[in-house]
Amino acid sequence: MTPPPGWYRDPSAPHVERWWDGTAWTEHRRPPEPPGPPSPAVGGAASSPRARIVALTAAGALLVAALVTGAVVLSPDDDNGGGPQANTAPPSTTPTAAPTTSPAPSPDDPTVVVDELNGITLPLLDGWVRPENISVDNVMMTTDGTYDCPGDAGICRHGLVISRTATDTDETSPEALAKADIADAADEAYDRDLVGRRPYGGIESHQVVRSGPVAVAGRAGYFVRWRVDTAEGPGGYVQSLAFHSSVGTEAPVIVRYVFDAGPDGPPLADMDRITDGIRPVGDADTGGGVGASVGPTG
Repeated sequence: MTPPPGWYRDPSAPHVERWWDGTAWTEHRRPPEPPGPPSPAVGGAASSPRARIVALTAAGALLVAALVTGAVVLSPDDDNGGGPQANTAPPSTTPTAAPTTSPAPSPDDPTVVVDELNGITLPLLDGWVRPENISVDNVMMTTDGTYDCPGDAGICRHGLVISRTATDTDETSPEALAKADIADAADEAYDRDLVGRRPYGGIESHQVVRSGPVAVAGRAGYFVRWRVDTAEGPGGYVQSLAFHSSVGTEAPVIVRYVFDAGPDGPPLADMDRITDGIRPVGDADTGGGVGASVGPTG
């Protein structure tokens, strides 16, 4: 049997309740309702002695009926023979969870990449692929193809998008997180790699080209974008984007963008397109993006 319309635990996010309209899940959610106050005593404080006597008489009648029913159910002369299926009540027809109409994206979905740890998906745009044979941690996607680094020997890529949880700080402000992360993001991308080489000859200068608040997956976030000049090659753009996850402990998430400058680098507008397409896992309707109205919605 299909459960009646009402608020139920959301199968895709058990810490919230979701409205079931009797046939399918809707997009309406809310925090779980706190337990209500205990029901008042029968008749209230102003009940008359006669009302209390009537209530007690009714309760006694219900108790007698329950005892009689129990005696019938437990009778050894019952027709079902007293075997393993004897005197068992019919199973409940109320399911523990109604089917959901918004399944989480599959890792094989060609249009997105899934960050399961932080509970988000990122759109996989044209020219971008899932990472393969790359030593950098937490890379969600790269541009297609590689080239010889212009500085120290090695293989470079024209674009990277990295998603990680900000676990090494107690800071919770997206603005403070983004501003604190951008220098490390630039150094790791264009100054020295993990083994100490300088694939671009090192960073010579940088400038802030954009920064500001941004709505990401329905959450208030902040981004900082630098233009980086390097000793070798055309340099590039680095962006740190910070916002809070909508799952689990709602820990801060930082998404880093690393785009080579010059004609071979990815379109700079892809940073905004990817930000605009970030969604919570299992919720394709929650938007955001650079220029969108800012403010947490969940």
